[in-house]
Amino acid sequence: MRASKFSAPGAPLTVEECPVPALDAGEVLVRVMAAGVCGSDVHMWRGIVPVRQLPLTLGHEMAGTVEAWGPAVAGWGPGDQVIVRAASGCGECGACSDGRDNLCSRQGVLGMDLDGGFAQYVRAPAANLVPLPQGISFEAGAILTDAVATPYHAIVNRGGLHAGESVAVFGCGGLGVHAVQLARLLGAATIVAVDVRRPARERAERAGAGTVIDAAESSPAKEIQRLADGGVDLALDFVGKAETVSQAVRSLRPGGRAVVVGMGTEGIALPPPSLFAWREHAVLGSFGSTLHDLEQVIEFVSSGRLDLSGSITARLPLSGVNDALRILEDPVGDHVRIVIVPSEEE
Repeated sequence: MRASKFSAPGAPLTVEECPVPALDAGEVLVRVMAAGVCGSDVHMWRGIVPVRQLPLTLGHEMAGTVEAWGPAVAGWGPGDQVIVRAASGCGECGACSDGRDNLCSRQGVLGMDLDGGFAQYVRAPAANLVPLPQGISFEAGAILTDAVATPYHAIVNRGGLHAGESVAVFGCGGLGVHAVQLARLLGAATIVAVDVRRPARERAERAGAGTVIDAAESSPAKEIQRLADGGVDLALDFVGKAETVSQAVRSLRPGGRAVVVGMGTEGIALPPPSLFAWREHAVLGSFGSTLHDLEQVIEFVSSGRLDLSGSITARLPLSGVNDALRILEDPVGDHVRIVIVPSEEE
């Protein structure tokens, strides 16, 4: 099989002929039909986010068909169409028992710790597989695992959004634009989108943001406080920079919640404790999603309540993986999700 290999930070990925993975008990071999390219892939490629081992096949958003399975696997047959979660949790630890399998410390993450989806085949634990419903494309199924389920987790499980509340979204790329769509679907009364890129602001407006703010021209927090009658109930940061987190917190009204999703490395600063405590602000981290989150966004798409028709902005063969990373890294680009389609090389 052909698979891309990440061998050193910043070095081009190489597409190589590799053995088809052998399966252990409880594992399934999936033929990858689509794999989304995420900002986290760019961060790993550039060495901003470390990985445990090299070489590694990146790609943690995947969908495809079942090819084979190892011992102790039941319920799957050849050709079954599936979404592949990057991780599923051990099912035994405290986090898993609490329904927070995204926080399981024992899990190995496909595309981060273990070989992922930028390949013709991926080996995955059977527990990572979720049926891909009829009517949802492989491309949409792949990006549901992260680009859609991650903002849903941030909005619902961490941010606790209630219908009628106000929301600010900082960063309207692949995750942020879906956060705008989901906030509207979940009943937010006011949605403000913030980005320095004009195409991203226009995209957010089409997705349902009532107001868009160019962070390069004004202070987003001051503008949001003016527009939202003293601030928003929920601010979501999908950038991960110290300044965007600070602006998100300062955009809150008393009692508001800021949720940090962006995987940056800069230290963040909060307002003085007297102001922070007086206004009863909450700052929360949010990582990935749970199985329940994914099942919910699948239902949204299956029922027609969530439209992902504009989310796949480019499709490239496996040989185009380096182009995909460079395109996604370009700050003036206008991409929601680029998808690698390995079958187009055969």
